[in-house]
Amino acid sequence: MNGLPDTVLWCDVHLTKDGFGMCLPNILLNNSTDIANVYPKVKKTYLVNGVAMEGWFSIDFTRNDLRNVSLTQGIYSRSEKFDYAYRILTVSDVAQLKPPGIWLNIQYDIFYDQHNISMRRFLLSASRSSVINYVSSPEVGFLRSVASTFNRTNTKLIFRFLESDAIEPSTNQSYTSLLKNLTFIKTFASGILVPKYYIWPVNPTLYLEPHTPVVTDARKAGLEIYASEFANDAHFAYNYSYDPIAECLSFIDNTEFSVDGVLSDFPVTPSAAIECFSHTNETTNGLEKLLVISNNGASGIYPGCTDLSYDQAVKDGADIIDCNVQVTSDKVPICLSSIDLLSGTTVAKVPPFSSRTSTVPEIQKVAGIFTFNFKWDEIQKLSPEMLNPFYRYRLLRNPAYTNAGSFWKLSDFLAYAKTKPLSGVMLKIENAAYLASQQGIGIVDIVLTALNESGFNNQTPSQVYIQSKESAVLARFKQQTKHKLVYMVNEQISDAKDEAIQDIKRFAHSVVVNKESIYPTNHAFTIEQTNVVERLKSANLSVYAYLFQNEFVTQAWDFFSDPTMELNTFVQGAQIDGVITDFPKTAAAYKKNKCLNSNNPPSYMMPVQAGGLLGLIPTAQPPAEAPNPVLTGADVAEPPLPPVSTRPGTDGGTGNTTLAPVPPPPGNGQTRREMPIFLSLALMLGSLFI
Repeated sequence: MNGLPDTVLWCDVHLTKDGFGMCLPNILLNNSTDIANVYPKVKKTYLVNGVAMEGWFSIDFTRNDLRNVSLTQGIYSRSEKFDYAYRILTVSDVAQLKPPGIWLNIQYDIFYDQHNISMRRFLLSASRSSVINYVSSPEVGFLRSVASTFNRTNTKLIFRFLESDAIEPSTNQSYTSLLKNLTFIKTFASGILVPKYYIWPVNPTLYLEPHTPVVTDARKAGLEIYASEFANDAHFAYNYSYDPIAECLSFIDNTEFSVDGVLSDFPVTPSAAIECFSHTNETTNGLEKLLVISNNGASGIYPGCTDLSYDQAVKDGADIIDCNVQVTSDKVPICLSSIDLLSGTTVAKVPPFSSRTSTVPEIQKVAGIFTFNFKWDEIQKLSPEMLNPFYRYRLLRNPAYTNAGSFWKLSDFLAYAKTKPLSGVMLKIENAAYLASQQGIGIVDIVLTALNESGFNNQTPSQVYIQSKESAVLARFKQQTKHKLVYMVNEQISDAKDEAIQDIKRFAHSVVVNKESIYPTNHAFTIEQTNVVERLKSANLSVYAYLFQNEFVTQAWDFFSDPTMELNTFVQGAQIDGVITDFPKTAAAYKKNKCLNSNNPPSYMMPVQAGGLLGLIPTAQPPAEAPNPVLTGADVAEPPLPPVSTRPGTDGGTGNTTLAPVPPPPGNGQTRREMPIFLSLALMLGSLFI
């Protein structure tokens, strides 16, 4: 797998009864192989460091026996499509790959010794036939037994710390106790490997606590220090906003310390963090024209469309902040993520407002509580509520601030934006025909008035972007303003007919398309790159992609659960002009990527080849799916907006629909999900080391 030139391959060594060292992530083979199917009757129970463990163990098999055994994905949140595609590798197999370096992790030496299999003898033999750069072990006794042998070699011995309250078997001390005596560790090791929380502790609410002095202490003792347990599809401390590069940078690029390396299931991410994102400056490396557009502000950090989310989006480097314009019954334009207050507010918990449910088929199929049935002073009595689109995966967004912030009128939003160094504002307008004909609300005229009063209509060139999936709305704005008009294609498409593109050009300057219209997926694997962007841009239409989110379940497997790699593929591979994102900080940081300024960017910052990952294993091909439809002129064309009726909007709903319950979190995680996360090569080699 691609990484920095000095990326080191990690192998957890487990010995067969004939003394071969196998690379497996666990002492129990049934956790990562199909051995239970191949040898169903060889299940046994052994004492391992005093604990009874039941399953299949390497000591009951020869190397030849294990040639029939295939690797499987032991982490159930990752794709099973590559199960049975790879055999177990030996240490010598890994050496034959000629990696830049090899790191052997030796554990359970006492257990193997009890079964007359010598881990020490194996290691000495392996070091004579292959260059072993690092040997780690969580067992003091083992490292001390080999220290003199490797004292004058280039092989580094690393003491590995396990969970802080676990007991080291040869000294019977806890790892917490051993951490207080690093001078003792220095007598037999040149470095330590610690779980990342040893350095940046995480409290029970999953927020970071101040960093510990362990890095400084290791340096004082003359030890190198490495951090482990990095995985892009893990549960992050909320401080990182699900950005694995941001997490890596907190260990390697801060003003106080830097570790010597990290152990990761996804080496492309720390490689990019080290080479491309550490010590960056304000240059944008040719990406000045790439627009970072917020989605309801920094809605991945704070409740959307609040003062806090907009302020955070500006601080995080958004070029354009957005307002999803809704209008109250007293004709006040406001910024809210949805016309339905059940999304993004606490209205369901505030009687008597919670009873104002009604069904409006023209807007949505399910009952809602709609903004046009509320006055502005009533909206102000509601609190914002963080949207958690991936609650079912227990991926919450900044829960300490779930109800933080205040809602803004459109005039507040525009006044704020005028004071900030932005490229513009994007106003999103939907449901205009219904509001005009059924509620007596002329949303276009209301927005135009707000823009005039704020002074935005007097700017040349305009800093106002008007986005809508209703072509009639954009046609109306084109008649009356010089604003930049953005048409949102409201479905996934595979292409656009010429007449559709020409129709769009009559009323819009830019187009927003769904990510899957550019890189369609099948079972969360990319299958191709369409020519949608190329076709639209050839007609001089700018193209923005929607919606980028940091949570790893939103990325196709091909992107290695890394939102930056996904961004890079859309920007460098598809040549989009802007990204619409819940996390503008990640996209703004991407624009400062040092590696893109190179004539020969590293492989881990090249766009992925659509369909390339799935193409590695022909037997893993999922069933074919019908292609997305083609955008036609009939999809784009709309009649003009109807005149605004004189019928006033109602103050309350007409129905009394029961609210749907919040879905419960998943169970014990033992089912696989068809969502995008990269299949780690840890199946074959254990984690990979940077």
